[in-house]
Amino acid sequence: MIKKFGRILLVSTLVGCFTATPVLAAPSVDEIQASKNAAQAEADSLQAQLTDLMDKINQLESDLITKGEEITQATADLEAAQEKEQKQYEDMKLRIKYMYEEGDTSFIESLLECRSITELLNKAQYVQDVHNYDREQLEEYTKTKQQVADLKTQLEEEQANLMNMQADYEAQKSEVDTLLTEKKNEVANLDEQLQAAIQAAAEEQARREREAAAAAAQNNHGNGNTNTSNSSNSSNSNHNSNGSNNSTVNNDDDTSYEQPSAGGTSAANAIVNAAYSQLGVPYVWGGTSPGSGLDCSGLTQYCHRVAGISIPRTSGPQGAGGKAVSNPLPGDIVCYSGHVGIYIGGGQMIHAPQPGDVVRIANVYGSPWYRRYW
Repeated sequence: MIKKFGRILLVSTLVGCFTATPVLAAPSVDEIQASKNAAQAEADSLQAQLTDLMDKINQLESDLITKGEEITQATADLEAAQEKEQKQYEDMKLRIKYMYEEGDTSFIESLLECRSITELLNKAQYVQDVHNYDREQLEEYTKTKQQVADLKTQLEEEQANLMNMQADYEAQKSEVDTLLTEKKNEVANLDEQLQAAIQAAAEEQARREREAAAAAAQNNHGNGNTNTSNSSNSSNSNHNSNGSNNSTVNNDDDTSYEQPSAGGTSAANAIVNAAYSQLGVPYVWGGTSPGSGLDCSGLTQYCHRVAGISIPRTSGPQGAGGKAVSNPLPGDIVCYSGHVGIYIGGGQMIHAPQPGDVVRIANVYGSPWYRRYW
């Protein structure tokens, strides 16, 4: 009796366990579509943030170029003010030497030799005027030099702030890039689930149609084969239609490479040779002077100018213009947000990296895009 009760208890427990564990149904097509739409909306929002950040980075680059040009001008003005101050100082020393070259008594003797009070006062006034002129000029140049030095310091501080902002925007861009990639992967995964769910729904519908056709065949006797055949054809048609949608391939490629003409090759060689000619030139914000100072877009603009090609001044418009190419060739522009370089082949480029550095050869890094103007 006890053993029988134990078996009943065990069966009851097992039944309770089975009934307590619900079977989760696969998400429906509508549910997957809703999840995909939500993920796509988030991806679109991230893309908008990324676009806004790239616009800000490009604007900062333009501001930094302008600030660099102002610093270059302030540096030249400061040097000129220093030269004027030094010249005035040397002139003043020369005049003092001239007036007293015969000894400390020469000036007094010249005053004693005056034949009238007017002549005496004139000589005294002349000396005073010279003294005042020297003092005023020297004070003026000293003041000008200090003003220009203060302006240069202010401009350099503003430049440093802009560079910090640029670094912040680059960090934000990197974070948004990562989130956007994750969200795009999520959308792609949901799309695969959606297509699989649509396929499964189509197969389930086909199965039901076959069962209905089989049941109808039993009722209609001789018409069974025809109905089954039609149902199968309908099922195959539905299956093939869905399969066709899943296997659609877009062969359009706006960035496909086209073999350049002989003239294009010559221009590309000129661009690359110009880039090599600037190796070692210091990076200067706003720099457009070959052999003296260049920033990244100043380098690429100069290299194209040597080849007789006019391109925009800053990296943003340079990266948006020309022809997009997926297989770069030497002479193409390697584009990043806020940075550009000249592709020289073998996965390498010549670029002006950053302040404090020089134009150099480097491996292409990250995930750039490429533009061709030749």
